[in-house]
Amino acid sequence: MAAASAAVAAVPAPAFAAGPVRLVLPAPTGRHRIGTVALHLVDRSRPDPWVPAERVRELMVQLWYPAHDARRLPLAPWVSPAFAALLNPPGSGYELPLTHARLGAPALPGPRAGWPVVLYSPGFGVERTASTAVAEELASHGYIVVTIDHTHDSPLVEFPGGRVARSAVPPPTGEPGEEERLIAKALAARVADTRFVLDWLARPQRALPSGLWYAVDQRTIGMIGHSLGGTTAAETMLEDRRVKAGVNLDGAMSGRVMTEGLDRPFVLVGSDGHGRAGDETWAAFWAVLRGPRLELQLRDSGHMSFTDYQVLLPQAGIPAEDLAGQLGTIDGERSVRVQRAYLLAWADCWLSGRGGTLLDGPCAAFPEMRFLP
Repeated sequence: MAAASAAVAAVPAPAFAAGPVRLVLPAPTGRHRIGTVALHLVDRSRPDPWVPAERVRELMVQLWYPAHDARRLPLAPWVSPAFAALLNPPGSGYELPLTHARLGAPALPGPRAGWPVVLYSPGFGVERTASTAVAEELASHGYIVVTIDHTHDSPLVEFPGGRVARSAVPPPTGEPGEEERLIAKALAARVADTRFVLDWLARPQRALPSGLWYAVDQRTIGMIGHSLGGTTAAETMLEDRRVKAGVNLDGAMSGRVMTEGLDRPFVLVGSDGHGRAGDETWAAFWAVLRGPRLELQLRDSGHMSFTDYQVLLPQAGIPAEDLAGQLGTIDGERSVRVQRAYLLAWADCWLSGRGGTLLDGPCAAFPEMRFLP
């Protein structure tokens, strides 16, 4: 898939085939148990950019964090009830996965200033839960992960009480420059969403599970994004110095950051064949990076390999040949294992300062990950 079109195309929600199967997310590997909470946030300083009649901007975010043992609490579902009905209509015979996180579990106190924070922005037309396997992995290793639903850009966002906001992205008309204007609008909305979430995190929050707000390290924040979410990570870093390091998972670049660059660590991770050699936006962005930079490429992967669908769709019995265009031919479980290792290494290197050598060069344990010069 061409990088530019991959970054802007709204990804349709997959329909799982019928059959008595419980889909399963890979278990996190860290030593910490995990808690999670979904929260409704309201930014009263601006109207919704997609639906101006909505005088405030409403978001759903989800926090994943190291937690005390709370086995008495239920495991969180992978997606909200309304999104579950969209992905898996009643009568299909499939059960969508449960996560490994306990709903509302008390937070485990972090070291010194707290647990470092990682923000996550999904691709255009994709939901906040799309990379739960990565969020859980980071949380199990001592990070607080905040995943953001960008309302009316996501196909469906469910608010408390069952109220649903659907995508309001206008259908294409074929006008010259339409795609660029659409991406610019979406990017501006996403950056504003992310900065609002940062502001919200900085204020004491009584609605959070016990101990969670006090466990947040306000001074150590990074950001990961997939597709347009990766561009959002870079543009947010440009506009807000609270974000110390970033990762773009397979997204074409755009925005002011293309000319102004960054002076803090940034990693580009491409699907197979996607890199600076073929994506002029990556080449231009790379040239204006002034801080530590790294370009990686995951062999045999596709654009949607950087989501949970990499492991869930094959479990649903979808033929491999039908998935290759979006997911490549890499084994899904292996793909998640490799991504988790490198994203954890990124966080350990530039957020927690734990060190490690995985980002220094090719590793025999993970031959699927190429280091591009």
